[in-house]
This record gives sequence, structure tokens and C-alpha cells, in this order.
Amino acid sequence: MTAIARAVLAATLILSAAFPASAETFEVKMRNRGDKGSMVFEPDYLELKSGDRVKFIATNKSHNAASIDGMVPDGYPGFKGKINEEIEVTFDQDGFYGIKCSPHFGMGMVMLIRVGDAALSDDIRAFDVPARARARFDAMFAGVDAKADGK
Repeated sequence: MTAIARAVLAATLILSAAFPASAETFEVKMRNRGDKGSMVFEPDYLELKSGDRVKFIATNKSHNAASIDGMVPDGYPGFKGKINEEIEVTFDQDGFYGIKCSPHFGMGMVMLIRVGDAALSDDIRAFDVPARARARFDAMFAGVDAKADGK
């Protein structure tokens, strides 16, 4: 084996260890209007495996995606995308993640991401959010509960 072939093989092995083959990238659109009303993420709920990524796509102007402090797993540093720009986030810690559009949080533009087999905690359920966001989160929580109950 030549030195170049060994170098290519070594680089391939290093990259495959850094990027697991099973990781997937999911797309979430940030929209002014969607199936569930105005100012929405589509989809508004995802279940991921650790290491999966989410690409938040600014389908309409004036949106961003940001984690909600207090609605993420302990120790998670959070993220905040810029307005009108796509952001891709890797979720490698099991738990639930509340996501918001910063300018439209009060209008209920939120989503929920579950990574791994995490249980939905009372802290996440009870976290204080604006009323329209509360209604959307409560609907998502009901869906999580129904799935857990096998309904």
C-alpha cells in the first residue's frame, strides 16, 4: 500500500469515527403560516437518536431557531440562530429540547425535540412560557403522553 493510500485510509477512518453512519439530518421549516396556524415550525415535534442533526430552514423572513433556556437537558449550552439564516444543530445529549423563534415566541412559534428514550419531566411540562406557546406545547405533550400510553 502506498503512502498516499495509507493516508487516505487513515483520514477515512478518522472521519467515519467522527460522523457516525447512523446519524440523520432532519429539516424543519420556519414558516409564517402552516397546517397548524400562523408562525410555526414544520414539523413542530421530532424524535431523534443521539447524534442526529436538525437543519432549521428560514422558509419565510424574520425567523430564527433558538433553544429555550430551562427547557433543555441539564448542562446543555443552548444555541441561537441568526434571523433569516439556516442553522444546523447536532443533538447528542438525550432529553427534551424546547425550541423557539425568538421574535415570535409570544405568538406561539415553538417546537419540541426528543432525543433518545428520555421521559418528559415535570420541569419541562411546567416551564413558564407565553400563553400561545403554552397551548402549543401542551398539545405536543399530549401527543408524547398518548404515544407513551400506546394510543
